[in-house]
Amino acid sequence: MKQLPDINSLHEQLQTWRADGERIALVPTMGNLHEGHLCLIDAAKRHADRCVVSIFVNPTQFGPNEDFAAYPRTQEEDCALLAARGVDAVFLPTVDMMYPQGEAISTSIAVPEALANILCGAARPGHFNGVATVVTKLLNLVRPDVAVFGEKDYQQLLVIRRVVADLNIPVEIIGQATIREASGLAMSSRNRYLTGPQRDQAAQLYASLQACCEQLQTGERDIAAIEARAEARLESAGFEPEYVSIRRAADLGLPGAADSELVIVAAAHLGKARLIDNLLCGR
Repeated sequence: MKQLPDINSLHEQLQTWRADGERIALVPTMGNLHEGHLCLIDAAKRHADRCVVSIFVNPTQFGPNEDFAAYPRTQEEDCALLAARGVDAVFLPTVDMMYPQGEAISTSIAVPEALANILCGAARPGHFNGVATVVTKLLNLVRPDVAVFGEKDYQQLLVIRRVVADLNIPVEIIGQATIREASGLAMSSRNRYLTGPQRDQAAQLYASLQACCEQLQTGERDIAAIEARAEARLESAGFEPEYVSIRRAADLGLPGAADSELVIVAAAHLGKARLIDNLLCGR
C-alpha cells in the first residue's frame, strides 16, 4: 500500500493507474477505523480495480463546542488495517493542503436548507455544508469512478448524492449497509467514548428503531405517537434523545399517508457519546 502525503504524490499515482485503464474507487474517512470502514473498502474493491482511502479529520464539519480536538487520530493503526485489507493507496492530507487559504475564507458548498438544516443538521449548524465541501474537494482531487459511503450516516449519504447530482460530478455514489455489533449497536468511531455498561445500554437505540418499524408494519398510522414512544423508551434506557423521526427514505421529507418507503432516523446522547442510527422500513 502506498502512503500519499500530499496532492502531487496522489496525482502522480492516479495518473499511472489511469494510463493503464484502471477503474478507481474512493473511500473517504476521518480515520479511527473499525470493521464498518473496512466493509466500505470491501465494497469499493468489488466496484473498481484500485481502492484509495483518504484519512482527514475535517475541521469545517465540527461545531465550536464539538469534539474536533479530541477526535481520535490513529494513523499508524489505521494504515496497518488498510494494508491488511488490500487498499492500494491512502491519501493523508493536512488541513493546510485542503484549505490553503484558511478554513474561514475558503469557498464552500451550501447544501439546500431543506436537507441540511433538519435532523442532525438542526443540532449541528453548518455540519453538512462542511461535509459537502470536503467531499467535493476529495472527489475533485481523486476523480474516482465510484465513491463508497456508509448508510449509517443516512442524512450524510443523501446530502452527498444531492451535491453530486446538483454539481454534475461524474462519480457513482455507492451506499453500504450499516455494520453492527452482535448487540445491534451500529459500529462507529464514537463508540470508543462509551464505557462498558454504556455499550450494553447503547443497543437500545437500534432496538427502539426496530420497535418503530414493527408498529408501522402492523398498521399504526400515528407517526407522532410512534416517535414519542421511542423517545420515552430511550430516556428510560438512560439516553438523552435528540430526535427520533420517521421520514421518507428518498429525501427525508415528512411522509404522507401514501408513502410506503420510509426510514426511521435517530440521534441520542449516552454519556460522552452522541450516537446516530437509522432503519429502512417499508409499510
